Amino acid sequence: MLTLALPKGRLAEETALLLQSKGWLKNLPSEGSKELTYVSEDKRLRLLFVRSQDVCTYVEEAAADVGIVGWDILREGGFDLIAPVDLKLGACRLSLASFPDFDLYAKRSKVRVATKYPNLTREYFFSKGISCEIIKLYGSIELAPIVGLSDCIVDLVSTGGTLKANGLKEFESILYSTARLVSNRSSFYHKHAELRSLIDSLEN
Repeated sequence: MLTLALPKGRLAEETALLLQSKGWLKNLPSEGSKELTYVSEDKRLRLLFVRSQDVCTYVEEAAADVGIVGWDILREGGFDLIAPVDLKLGACRLSLASFPDFDLYAKRSKVRVATKYPNLTREYFFSKGISCEIIKLYGSIELAPIVGLSDCIVDLVSTGGTLKANGLKEFESILYSTARLVSNRSSFYHKHAELRSLIDSLEN
């Protein structure tokens, strides 16, 4: 049996439907269920429902063999995982945004940036040769420049609707992200036949 860590929410639902279409699940977990685990009818797959930020930890620490996680989270955390399949689900982009009159190169002092992605943000600004002060937030990132907490933000963008609704403009995409199947190295070798079967079915 393979143990698969799934992020709670829409991505879990999309992944469950994909697994059902590939024959790994006959029935989907009950909608609104509070259960944190679910075992497929044929006992080939055990699902763990966890926070998206925790998927990589469960997999890296071998509490799960494989997981589904966004490329943005995988890159931000620098986890030592194998990512054999791009599922093409949950497409979005990590972008720099601010008010329309924002000029990235105008400030002589550090640019204050609000984000949930300090490592990727620091890497981006370093590549531009610009000094930045990272303000780590966990939600409502768009609020930061509105109340003067930051000069700009680096955050995930899907449709751009939230930015527009708050008078902000997307300036540059830093990273394109989709959901990936990831595996810890131990499972990739010791459960290779089972994992290969899952990978082949998701690739076709």
